[in-house]
Amino acid sequence: MAKIHFLDVTNRDGVQTARTGLSKFGKTMVNFYLGRLGAAQSEIGFPFLFHEVPYVRAQIALAEAGAFGGLRLSGWCRGLAADVEKAAAVRVGGTGLAHYNLSISTSDHMIANKFRGRLDRDAIIRETAAAVRAAKAGGASTVGVNAEDGSRTDEGFLTEFALAAREAGADRVRYCDTIGGDTPGRIRDRFARLAAAVEMPVETHCHNDLGLAVANSVSGALGDLDAGQDAWINTCVNGIGERSGNADLLSTILAFRHGFGLEDRVEIGDALDLSWARRFALWASYAFGQPLPYNQVGVGRNAFSHESGIHADGALKDHGNYELYDEQTLGPFPDDWHAKNGRVVLTGEYGGKAGFRHVMDGLGVEPVDDDLAFKVVQLCNAQTGRPLTDDELRFIGEYPRELALLFPGQLD
Repeated sequence: MAKIHFLDVTNRDGVQTARTGLSKFGKTMVNFYLGRLGAAQSEIGFPFLFHEVPYVRAQIALAEAGAFGGLRLSGWCRGLAADVEKAAAVRVGGTGLAHYNLSISTSDHMIANKFRGRLDRDAIIRETAAAVRAAKAGGASTVGVNAEDGSRTDEGFLTEFALAAREAGADRVRYCDTIGGDTPGRIRDRFARLAAAVEMPVETHCHNDLGLAVANSVSGALGDLDAGQDAWINTCVNGIGERSGNADLLSTILAFRHGFGLEDRVEIGDALDLSWARRFALWASYAFGQPLPYNQVGVGRNAFSHESGIHADGALKDHGNYELYDEQTLGPFPDDWHAKNGRVVLTGEYGGKAGFRHVMDGLGVEPVDDDLAFKVVQLCNAQTGRPLTDDELRFIGEYPRELALLFPGQLD
């Protein structure tokens, strides 16, 4: 049976959200949580950009040390061989990123109104094929090609584009509903036809401009399954992303686990552990500075709240009367050290060794390198500008040497 896989793009599309931002340490924590949750892959960012290089090196080292479990790390590049060659040069020892997604616009609208004569269809195929070959030559294990504005791309050209990419060595094609205008029935049919024609998985990348990102992601994935291909679904934590956001990670997982009529059709290929769902969602809300809506799926304050008489009576008798899934499967709410009321000693950018030791002892953390962990805590707090969470402090205590790569020249 073909399987569903989750490829989260919080660290690429999510961090591009206007009026928000995430530090490089914050992006590292996204990878930590995705690894604990059991996602297949994280698109960690832009390895060809100079300011991402120390971060990418730290992620490679952390992955080598086992900090992210089985999470695969992928880089996003424009569909240009020059970008790929720059990215492939970012290594720790002999190790570099093993997975890439290479993006280029494919619709006639963007060819006319974005490229404005600089590229035509033939040039798009040539550039993409050259970029795929460069990625494979640079040691990539898997390469996906992104058809930006795929939902507005003529199906004939979309198929031609994907087949040319496969011939060059690509493993998947990403169908981007870049402006969020697709609908569930349409996207399922297009995915089924494209996946059957090119005989490789078509990856969903759905925006939420019509509030349909999760529905479209589910339907597109079903189109893959209709064609006998695995489905790869792009998500972001809490549904963040440009404009109205991307497909929400937790909502999409829950849809496949609990959606009526999917039980016999769908097998999730990732060993997911939703007991990390609340901690991830609430950490992300804190780190991005974006409060969770009360009705956020699974993790919002009202996700399991009842007030009206009929609902309250039914839920008191059996929560299954008015709840689709058990809230305990989503794990505990965080109860972090920095959020304590009353007298509390914290550790951070301007803290001393006594406060650091007090907090770490209180959390039961014995850093593998006490002095280095203390300095990394100071630098991470300076980067985030907010108190560090318990999970962040534990992570620093366990992996200070790898995290030190985030700060080249500052810990010598």
